[in-house]
Amino acid sequence: MKRTMIKEARNWQGAFGSDIIINGWIRTKRDSKGGFSFLEINDGSCFGNIQVVADNKLENYETEILKLFPGASVRVEGKIVESQGKGQKAEILAQKIKVFGTCDVNTYPIQKQKISFETLREIAHLRPRTNTFGAMARVRNELIRATHEFFQTRGFLNVHTPIITGSDCEGAGQMFQVTTLDPLKIAKHLKPNEVPDYKEDFFGKKTHLTVSGQLEGETYACALGNIYTFGPTFRAENSNTTRHLAEFWMIEPEMAFADILDDMELAESYLKHLCSSVIKNCSEDMAFFQERIDKDILVTLQNIIENDFVRITYTEAVEILQKSDKKFDFTPQWGSDLQTEHERYLTEEKFKKPVIIYNYPKAIKSFYMKQNDDGKTVAAMDVLVPKIGEIIGGSQREDDLEKISQRITELGMDIKDYWWYLDLRKYGTVPHAGFGLGFERAVLLCTGMTNIRDVIPFPRTPRNAEF
Repeated sequence: MKRTMIKEARNWQGAFGSDIIINGWIRTKRDSKGGFSFLEINDGSCFGNIQVVADNKLENYETEILKLFPGASVRVEGKIVESQGKGQKAEILAQKIKVFGTCDVNTYPIQKQKISFETLREIAHLRPRTNTFGAMARVRNELIRATHEFFQTRGFLNVHTPIITGSDCEGAGQMFQVTTLDPLKIAKHLKPNEVPDYKEDFFGKKTHLTVSGQLEGETYACALGNIYTFGPTFRAENSNTTRHLAEFWMIEPEMAFADILDDMELAESYLKHLCSSVIKNCSEDMAFFQERIDKDILVTLQNIIENDFVRITYTEAVEILQKSDKKFDFTPQWGSDLQTEHERYLTEEKFKKPVIIYNYPKAIKSFYMKQNDDGKTVAAMDVLVPKIGEIIGGSQREDDLEKISQRITELGMDIKDYWWYLDLRKYGTVPHAGFGLGFERAVLLCTGMTNIRDVIPFPRTPRNAEF
């Protein structure tokens, strides 16, 4: 007989009295004086547990069952019956229990009723066993599924862009270098201000871990139409905030024959789809997040689903911020990046719903963004949501060969490094647009969690790569 997942067993649709087999870990156990034990078993397939009733007629009741503690793993064979308690349809009367692994009650660190997220980060290999991180993993999985569903049903092709690259998409220089050269030998033979000869390196040039798959994604969009990437990205930014990771995941769609308006429409539809999917398919986990993490989380998501996003220009946004009575730590002024406090004011206090800001100053945006006719701004857009701030950044891409060549030169970048990127403008150029969504910020949005280190299985931050 095959194993039944607890998600299915808890919502049993078969005939009560049927034989059943489940595997899982003990979450709680209580023993009665009448020779019975009640085991709450979870296998990770859903938030809830299923109750197993074990009596002293089991051959290993005295020798093993009574000695089990939370964390132990078991296989249960028995009959599934209608539950007499509240909260679940079914429970299992055990006929046989096999113990796979015991758990030492004196040393197991997850048995405390309350354990801080900071402490759990130090035992990241065990934190999936808690309610919070089990729920987070299932919501994260649903967002992955929903992402592919969204783009695949709209005819987008999934493209795997390289993790190792020789180009810096953002031009910030905060990249992890990839090399096979011995750093000690290099340091010993180099003169002051001399750079290594990367012709001797594995790839014959200086290479890094990617900060974005956008540039490579454009090559496929400019040949096949609409594509999206979904992969890991890396930033060597020495930041210890609740919003930054050194390794994170990005979703980056790219559309041929599209402008900034198409980009905004796609971004809004995508976010609405993500929020709808977790409410529909993760109801038990979302109820937990509402009860324990953020009491307004479902209201926040429904607000995103049900309302059209506000669309204002960067200039209008700055004017609104300057005219407000709010005291900001950073004074809003035209030509400067908007800070998180500005973004949250617009979404949480001024408009009370998501906001898309577009047409940013050219000087504060990347080289590849479409230059507007005013000569001062580019067709860039950011999607801001309550409690998070910016969650999506995108733009129409510059498709004019002369303009983008000039922009690369203006910024002091080596135009020879982008010869292939310029070829897209040289041979059959088309208007195209795209955006990037930091996947962990989407998980923050949909769970109400407040620290980005708690919505990725193994956070990579400065001086932290233990697991």
